[in-house]
Amino acid sequence: MTVYPLTFKILGLQITGFGIMMMLGFLVGGWVMQLELRRRKLNEEYAADVVVAAVIGGIIGARLWYVALTGDPRALFSRSGLVWYGGFIGGLVTVLGWGWWKRVPARFTFELTAPALALGHALGRVGCFLVQDDYGMPTRLPWGMRFPQGLPPTTAADLSRWGVAVPAGTPPGEVLAVHPTQLYEVVALLFMFWLLWRLRRHHHALGWLFGLYLVAVGIERFLVEFLRAKDDRMLGPFTLAQAASVAAVLCGALLLSRWRRDDGLRVTADGALKPPGT
Repeated sequence: MTVYPLTFKILGLQITGFGIMMMLGFLVGGWVMQLELRRRKLNEEYAADVVVAAVIGGIIGARLWYVALTGDPRALFSRSGLVWYGGFIGGLVTVLGWGWWKRVPARFTFELTAPALALGHALGRVGCFLVQDDYGMPTRLPWGMRFPQGLPPTTAADLSRWGVAVPAGTPPGEVLAVHPTQLYEVVALLFMFWLLWRLRRHHHALGWLFGLYLVAVGIERFLVEFLRAKDDRMLGPFTLAQAASVAAVLCGALLLSRWRRDDGLRVTADGALKPPGT
């Protein structure tokens, strides 16, 4: 199957499928958090605060991570070059910082954002597919997709420049079918959202759900990286994203263990932590 990117212009401004889905991811994530705040009878405006902080910190963090990878400061101001782990860290710092300013406990913010992160990430990966970025290695599977206008195109020459093995004797200009790893991630992340949403009434300590999210997203990303067409395999056969994935799993496992038992902490209507027995 040959697929072309979704891009068009409105009043001279170029609109891409990635931009649309990234915006939708933030909005839907905010809506999911608002639903949870409503269920808990807490201030629903905090969802909008989290979204604004995540947009600012996420984009800056994603850009800085990409600049660190490429060593090209000009990428900071380009339309492309957003790395998810950088965006996650940048967004986490700004969201927690804003929560601290608003006197919202970090553990509650962790708990609130876990399902929204999975759903927003899934929509973002749809955006990657629509601009044909972050695809996988060549494949003969029937659902393999050709991206003649991808970032970069999936021609034998472009893939070879990335250090990706292509069949011997393939003409340099031939467009090869590759794994649509963006869609693999969409499926995995939607399942992750479903699981986290179902478990949001868990009987563990506040913040436990975020630990589960870290473990799940770390495992998902670690596995899909084996299929990704990448030029940053700096650790032998492993990528920098896989190293970050291992760190995410370890952090998540630590939080799951630490917050396994319900310690009785609750959040009151004014956003404060309520100790057990009070």
